[in-house]
Amino acid sequence: MALSREIYQALEDIVGKRNISEDIGVCETYRSIPSQSSAHYGPSEHWTPLPQAVIMPGSTEEVQNIIRICNKYGIEFKASTTFWATMGYIGSDYAIQLDMRRMKSVEIDVKNMTAIVEPFAVAATVQAEAMKVGLNLNIPGVGCSSSTLASTAGWAGFGPASIFMGASPENLLSAEWVLPNGEVLRTGSLGSGDGWFCGEGPGPSTRGILRGIFGPAGSMGVCTKIAVRLHPWPGPADFPTRGTIPAYKADMGDNFKCYTLCFPDWQSWARSVQYFHESDVLYIGHRQFTMFGRNLKAAMLRIITDPDKQLCDLPTLLEDEEIKKQNESMKLDYQIVIAGMTERDMEYKEKAVDEILAQTGGWKNEMMLEKDMHDFALLYLLRLGHKNLNYVMCGAYEGTFGLSGNVWKTIQVVEDAVKIKRDWEINYDHIAATGGDSAMGGTSALGGGGWTGWEFFTNFDAYDKESVRGTCKFIDGNQEFQTKHGFGPDFCRWNADVRHMNGYNYTQEEHDEIFKNAPQPLVYAYQYKIREVVNPNNLCGSYLRTLTPSKAK
Repeated sequence: MALSREIYQALEDIVGKRNISEDIGVCETYRSIPSQSSAHYGPSEHWTPLPQAVIMPGSTEEVQNIIRICNKYGIEFKASTTFWATMGYIGSDYAIQLDMRRMKSVEIDVKNMTAIVEPFAVAATVQAEAMKVGLNLNIPGVGCSSSTLASTAGWAGFGPASIFMGASPENLLSAEWVLPNGEVLRTGSLGSGDGWFCGEGPGPSTRGILRGIFGPAGSMGVCTKIAVRLHPWPGPADFPTRGTIPAYKADMGDNFKCYTLCFPDWQSWARSVQYFHESDVLYIGHRQFTMFGRNLKAAMLRIITDPDKQLCDLPTLLEDEEIKKQNESMKLDYQIVIAGMTERDMEYKEKAVDEILAQTGGWKNEMMLEKDMHDFALLYLLRLGHKNLNYVMCGAYEGTFGLSGNVWKTIQVVEDAVKIKRDWEINYDHIAATGGDSAMGGTSALGGGGWTGWEFFTNFDAYDKESVRGTCKFIDGNQEFQTKHGFGPDFCRWNADVRHMNGYNYTQEEHDEIFKNAPQPLVYAYQYKIREVVNPNNLCGSYLRTLTPSKAK
């Protein structure tokens, strides 16, 4: 149903003629990226519904007036910034898409170690400004092209540096938030007129109510500005890079070291992670390059660090005995970065790493100690600027499973998950065969140490219907595995299911099935009650994880 002339004119009056469009060519470009199979679930097997209009607000006041119009006429809406994932897109046919790119300011508060940012201030920009004054920010695994505001206020937001800097739930300070009912909420110290430095009080923590641990993914209105906590950066004011695309490297000096640590078994792997949680040594801890797959990672690293190599070199490299040796060495691994705040600090951290390896039987992979390889991995982990490599296998990928929890729990089932994926790789042509284990994720999703979050990179061909359908079936099986072991929703199955709440007659009962057997179902029941208060018309999607209160055990 197209917008009436009255509604369209009212929206145009808010933002101006240049900042709204209902042109079919424009609106078609705002359909969800085909590289995520979860977008293809549904009766039409289309990516997402077509927005009735695309609108670009330029201020909090404009956002508020847009939402008031949507409430008056019952129009659904969804705000997005960089459009990285399907959750940033509309979920029904009678909806408008808010594109937040006009709002992109960054202000660094050195005294309070914060950055005050609008939605389209991407992490690369915020990091560049912060490093000029000796500060840095947690960049989530999605990479530096993502919105700092979106990942901090709206989603899980943990990444390689979270063990040192904390994840989004810890780094969100004050916020300016336009709720789905059109009211503006200013949280923490901002709500008291005392600036942006504090996210709590007066009264109950609205941070916990609005975003919790995983965030509402755009289903609780539109956050228009936040303050995000920054952290010490002992490096230069910018990255001293060398090389050419895609093999950029950075020589950061003697107070930065990047190692790939390897272990003989999962028990030793987990024990080392536990020791790092206890020792306060790491600046970064991440299982990064397994994204290419257990069987391919050493060869892929040789390709992506050498501008003269191509993917067609992969079969030859896989037959190389040295590559086979290095690949076996890195079978159970993760990458770390240590950063010395002083010379003595660096000496201590080097000794601590060696001691942890000695106690767990681990080792440093020798290929990753080569200068070019070391400097590539160091830049990759500090900047997270190579996320185009997510798509290099088949042009499309999903992060599947989602083994998020205590590391001693996840290692009990990780090889079972590997087997499920490997069986699909061998017996079907739907997903790329990379060795089953492609579990990528941080050594901690909390500052100082805590639960881990892994996703299995799964590559498929988004323009081959059989590959898409097969990938969806694979994800269905993953959800059964997740439910059986108490890990909650698979990344993609949940992502797919909630999209259909409004547009495809997807019911709350079906939604409840995912969450009623979760370890803490009452959390989702309370989020249901909060949604009923601030989003009574349910106009901005259903990504908030909810459970009908009567279904909670």
